[in-house]
Amino acid sequence: MASVKSAEVAIIGSGTIGIAVAYYLAKHHGITDIALIDQGPPMAFTSAQSGENYRNWWTHPLMVRLSDRSIQLMEDIARESGNRLNMTRRGYVLASRKTDASELIEGLRFSLGAEFDEQVRIHEGTTSRSYQRPADADWTLAPRGFDLLRNPELIQSLFPNYDRDLRTILHVRQAGDISGQQMGAFMLEYTGSVGAHRMQGMVDGIKAEREGGFTIAFKDEGTSKTLRAVKLINCAGPFANDIAAMLDVELPLFNVMQQKIAFEDVHKVIPRDMPFSIDLDDQMINWTEEEASLLRASADTAWLTQPMTGAIHCRPDGGDGGSWLRLGWAYNERAQVNATWDVPLDDRFPEIVLRGASRLNPGLRTYIGRLTRGLHHYSGWYTRTHDNWPLVGPMGPEGSYMCVGLSGFGTMMACAVGEQTAAWVADKPLPGSAVFTMDRFTDPSLIPDLGSVGAGLL
Repeated sequence: MASVKSAEVAIIGSGTIGIAVAYYLAKHHGITDIALIDQGPPMAFTSAQSGENYRNWWTHPLMVRLSDRSIQLMEDIARESGNRLNMTRRGYVLASRKTDASELIEGLRFSLGAEFDEQVRIHEGTTSRSYQRPADADWTLAPRGFDLLRNPELIQSLFPNYDRDLRTILHVRQAGDISGQQMGAFMLEYTGSVGAHRMQGMVDGIKAEREGGFTIAFKDEGTSKTLRAVKLINCAGPFANDIAAMLDVELPLFNVMQQKIAFEDVHKVIPRDMPFSIDLDDQMINWTEEEASLLRASADTAWLTQPMTGAIHCRPDGGDGGSWLRLGWAYNERAQVNATWDVPLDDRFPEIVLRGASRLNPGLRTYIGRLTRGLHHYSGWYTRTHDNWPLVGPMGPEGSYMCVGLSGFGTMMACAVGEQTAAWVADKPLPGSAVFTMDRFTDPSLIPDLGSVGAGLL
């Protein structure tokens, strides 16, 4: 795309979110004079570290509605592109050794409201004729709703690779995998075909002009450039605070570094049709006594011998014909306001997450102490608000907007927040709720129950 000196809309950040905003500006509102500004290639930073999965399970009905809308929009793209997105739908499994499922049930009642009875199926016997196994990855064939399995014999018969001590499983059916890179490429190709431009460079200054509009200064390999735009959208991901500060705006965002690993399952210990699986329970990592003694001897590592938070996840990677696995564990809560371009890695993480994940899938113990060949260890920033909801809408000076704070759910929510941001910019009726603005932090009447709602699993 050729460089431009002016544009109707400037989008800072060409990750999946920025691209989705541009896509819906063009597709839904006919706004095509768009400049996408980024210091590197599209989807090359945070978007490149995406978990590439989606679900419609959240702890608040507004987030459920947002995710339902995003899934609907992704399905539209899947149909239009011949499923270039590689969308699958084997679901999410939330697994626990607790027999008391009341917390899960009440959470579903709150988030689903009047649809609870229609969407939730509870299976308590040793067999179930109504439960549909996730044998086929085709998203068009998957059931909707939620299956709650509460019998250990039933769970073991359906998922023999899981820990035998499991007592409760919630199978979220409208969930699965998706290629965020392919989705972004599809949207980027469309916006380019209708006239959007991409400009490469590091933004180092933004000025809100008295007569309206913005002047954006940026540098590309030492060459200074400027762009004049009528409207500006902050889609800078972990650097959203830096962009906002250039307009004297302070956003309630912070960054948390999170890590994942991927490796080839050469021993085939995980079935390829296993859903994205999350172990909800806290645990003590299964170190040997000698290992635990060494860890306890140092203040820097002693915490690894203490109870660890749950929500470890494991999923097959690469489709039914693939052989790789992905593991993740968002136990890191050390927050920082300013992100860095070099995202740090903890060399201990692969062994930590492997040992943690082997509790739900005991077959993974085969790889303990042997994760060397071909291991991919990577990290990225989770940029979030304290309620872990996105920030979408006006940002500060008139004509400035934001679509930021999407933590670990950027790929799965990109379409919905992109559509909503585009409506703000085009001054059109908003699809869905408008409470994702900063007003929710100063006007309790917007979401009276927000303070009692958890942030939800990442």
